[in-house]
Amino acid sequence: MSSWADAADEEPHAQVVAPDPGFKESDPPPPGFSASDEGAHNPSLIEAQAGSGSGSGSAAGAGVEDGVDKPDIALKSEGLQEEEGEEVQAEVRGDAESIYKAAETFEDLGLSKELLEGLYSGMKFQAPSKIQARTLPLILSPPYSNIVAQGHNGSGKTTCFTLSMLSRVDVGENCPQALCICPTRELAMQNYKVMLKMAQYTSITSKCTASEEYGGGGRGAGVEKAGASINEQVIIGTPGTLKNWITSGRKPPLDVTNLKILVFDEADQMLDANNFKDMSLRIIKAIEDKKNKAKGAPPLQILLFSATFSDVVKEFTSRVVGNDAHRIWLPASKLSLDVIKQYRVVCPREEDKVDVLKERIFPLAERLGQCIIFVRTRPAARHLHNELANEGHKCTSIHGDQSFQERDQVVKEFRDGTTKILIATNVMARGFDVSTVTLVVNYEPPTVNGDGQTPDPETYMHRIGRSGRFGRKGAAFNLVTEHTKQVDVLGAISGHFQREVKDVPFDDDDAFEEVLKEAGLA
Repeated sequence: MSSWADAADEEPHAQVVAPDPGFKESDPPPPGFSASDEGAHNPSLIEAQAGSGSGSGSAAGAGVEDGVDKPDIALKSEGLQEEEGEEVQAEVRGDAESIYKAAETFEDLGLSKELLEGLYSGMKFQAPSKIQARTLPLILSPPYSNIVAQGHNGSGKTTCFTLSMLSRVDVGENCPQALCICPTRELAMQNYKVMLKMAQYTSITSKCTASEEYGGGGRGAGVEKAGASINEQVIIGTPGTLKNWITSGRKPPLDVTNLKILVFDEADQMLDANNFKDMSLRIIKAIEDKKNKAKGAPPLQILLFSATFSDVVKEFTSRVVGNDAHRIWLPASKLSLDVIKQYRVVCPREEDKVDVLKERIFPLAERLGQCIIFVRTRPAARHLHNELANEGHKCTSIHGDQSFQERDQVVKEFRDGTTKILIATNVMARGFDVSTVTLVVNYEPPTVNGDGQTPDPETYMHRIGRSGRFGRKGAAFNLVTEHTKQVDVLGAISGHFQREVKDVPFDDDDAFEEVLKEAGLA
């Protein structure tokens, strides 16, 4: 399957910004820093998105093996999720530390009354989050320095860079002034909706390469007409289409001469060699070349925002933003291994795992809170869903064969508490938080790209991190079949983290009750 990033894959959408009342602000995926020093970095988190753009295609691309999903970074937590006592850390260059103080209110930022109204009335915000308070004064004040910002899921990053783009726009100039690049269409559309809501009281114009009005668009959608040009002030989209808009033809449709601010959302993915690093660099070079040839072009401010940065990507960011960029981050959330009790259940046969769920874990999980069960493949998700539903268990499942609309409905039902048990492939492994999840079950231990062979400690950490969020206790059960590779994989993961995973006999009801009490969940 060829990468969708190599094609102009969305339809353009131009309009004066208008409200979207049904949308809630949220921020990008997985919590904490990359686990590059704790476990192997899962090389490719984003897979090609197939389909005609009708919105009914697969929601997540296939992995190495057919039916294996990649994590979907467009699945986010709802609302602000700040942990008590967490403090922003910063490496601020020059004398900016003494000049730019953290903002206590949005009024401290010198925003227009239209943007303030959008924040208070449209977004229902009361005050800046911690990362917003520390980062926005540095972004919005001359000399408009480059920024590398890292914060966990729900820390307020989306609002931070969206407000930064809108604040830099001169509404009197009908030309592109702010550009945001996202690794997936879904994330581009989510960010676009946040921008629409925040800017609904302004006259700022916008375009998104992933507009839902045009079904996500197709190759070269809407910009292939001779002489067509893009004059909207804020542009949000994916790298493939944006590269074509910026570089195609003698007169590319997107003139970047007057760009003031360039944002990379999920910058770790955009700058990772396994994902979009080369394309990101080509876009930056094309913008710089265009500006160097023009007289009086404004300098370009680059903002890199992400929930994680691997060590390799951290080193590479200096090539993109220079060594004088300010760096702001929230410390990694110490969720997984400290507050979550982990258990191993060795089953004689693969089919015994269903009995463990139905006869031992689920009766307890129903009264303890919500539960997520991770399986390796889409067929496994469907099969387990049918098995449990036939036994009368109230459950649902989410995987890459579902349409975006179907997955949205599943997520809504789980967030609303309509369903207690969610069966998920790796599409749900990162960036999705529901505070009432207290139990996670690994139906199989995670492996790199779902190959069933290579232990994946980082995905394991993110999976079990769906429970025990924000200081709450949680438990994780790992089901493995004896005399199979699953036992070795889990053993390698346990050894990697140097943490004991306690054994629970697969047919001992009392033992399950005891360990759940031990975890504070019974």
